[in-house]
Amino acid sequence: MSPHLERDTQAPHSPLAAPEDTVGTMQRLETFRIGGFLKTLGPGLITGASDDDPSGIGTYSQAGAQLGYGIGWTMLLTFPLMAAIQEISGRVGRVTGHGIAGNVCRHYSGRLLNVIVAMLFIANTINIAADLAAMGDATKLLIGGHALLYVVGFGVISVVAQIFFDYKRYVSVLKWLTLCLFAYVGALAVAKVNWGAALSGVFIPHLTFSSDYITTIVAILGTTISPYLFFWQASQEAEEERIDPDKKPLIRSPRDAPLEFQRIRADTIIGMAFSNLIALAIMTTAAATLHAVGKTDLNTSAEAAAALEPIAGRFAEAIFALGIVGTGLLAIPVLAGSTAYAVGEGRRWPVGLARKPKEAAAFYGVLALAGALGVALNFAPIDPISALYWSAVINGVLAVPVMVLLMLMARSKHVMKRFVVRGPLHWLGWLSTAAMAISVVAMGVGYLF
Repeated sequence: MSPHLERDTQAPHSPLAAPEDTVGTMQRLETFRIGGFLKTLGPGLITGASDDDPSGIGTYSQAGAQLGYGIGWTMLLTFPLMAAIQEISGRVGRVTGHGIAGNVCRHYSGRLLNVIVAMLFIANTINIAADLAAMGDATKLLIGGHALLYVVGFGVISVVAQIFFDYKRYVSVLKWLTLCLFAYVGALAVAKVNWGAALSGVFIPHLTFSSDYITTIVAILGTTISPYLFFWQASQEAEEERIDPDKKPLIRSPRDAPLEFQRIRADTIIGMAFSNLIALAIMTTAAATLHAVGKTDLNTSAEAAAALEPIAGRFAEAIFALGIVGTGLLAIPVLAGSTAYAVGEGRRWPVGLARKPKEAAAFYGVLALAGALGVALNFAPIDPISALYWSAVINGVLAVPVMVLLMLMARSKHVMKRFVVRGPLHWLGWLSTAAMAISVVAMGVGYLF
C-alpha cells in the first residue's frame, strides 16, 4: 500500500476509541488473511468476467482471426488501465455508499446526469440484444431448434432471476458462472498453437498503421473498458455495504478503510486479470485455427464457434458455444442491473437487488424494461452487426465523460472526504481515460475517412 494511502486512511488516535471496534477490525483482518479470501471476491470478479460477454467474444475472435497472434499485446496493455479505473469505481462506491449516478446527482449537473444515463440505457439495451442473439445462435448450434425461442427464454430467465432470487444466493450463482469462461481454455487446449509466435505477440507489439488494424484496436479498447462496468462495480460496493449491518460508508467508518481498500484492490486485480487471460485465450484460439487457414472475416461469436468445427473439431465448437451461453447468463444481469442502478440512483429511488420487488418497484421496472427491449430488438428488422457497431460507438463516446467525472469525483474532497485517490492509482486512472479518449477520436477519424 502506498504511503499516501496509509496516511489518508489511518484513523486519528483517540483514547476514547471503542475497544470492540479494534477487536472487530482485527477479526475481519484475520478472516481476510486466512479463510475468507475467496468469499471477499465479488463485484470485481463478476465485473471482470462479465466483460467477456458474447459480443466481446465476437470482438476477440474477430481480432485473432483477422490479425493473428500479433494482437495479443493489447491484453497486456489494457490490464493495468482497466484494473485502475475499476478499482477507482469500487472505491467511490465503498467510500460514499452511493454508485456513480448517485454521486453525480448529488454533486454535479442534473442535465449531464440525464444525458449520461440515457446513453447508458441505449447502449446497454443494444448490448443485451446482441448478447441474447449470440446465446440463441450458440444454443441452436448445440441442440438445434429456433434461435428466437432461446432468446426469449434466456431473456426471461435473466430478468426473473434478478427480481425474485435471494440476493446472496444470486451473487453466489454469478460467481459460479465465471467458471464457464474456462471453456475457452479448453478450446485453446485443442488448438495447434505456435507458442513462440503467441508469446511474441503478447510481449512485443506488432503495429500496423492500417484502417483495419486501428479499428480492431479501438474495438478491443471499447470492449474491455465499458461504462456499464464502472456503474456496476461502484453500485455493487454500495449495495454490499448497505446490506451488511457491520459495514458503513468509509467516510463514516474510516477505521475500516485499509482493509476494505486491500479487498477492493485484490478483487479487482483478480477479476480484470481473469477477464484479460480469457480474452487472450479466445484471441489465440482464433489465431491458431481461423487465421492460420485464412478465415479472417467473422461477424458474431456464434459464427466463430461454428467456424472452429472443420478446423479443431466438434469438441472445440461445442465448448466455445457453451462458453457463449454461460457468459451471456453472467453478462446480461450486469448490463440490465447497471442500467437499473444508474436510472434509480439518478432519480434517488430505492435501489438494490437485495430489496424485495415491492420495496424497489421502479428499480426493478427499469431492469425488466431493459431486458424486455433487448429481447424485442431481436424481432425487429435491425441488422445485429450494425446494432452492435453502434452500441460500441455509444459506449466509446459515453466512456470518456463518465471516466472524466469518475476521476474528478475520486479527487474531490467534497465527495471522498479524506479518501481522495492519490499516487499511481490516480495517474493510471487518467492514463486509462486518455487512452479511451484517443480511441474515440481514432474511431471518429476512421468513420469519417
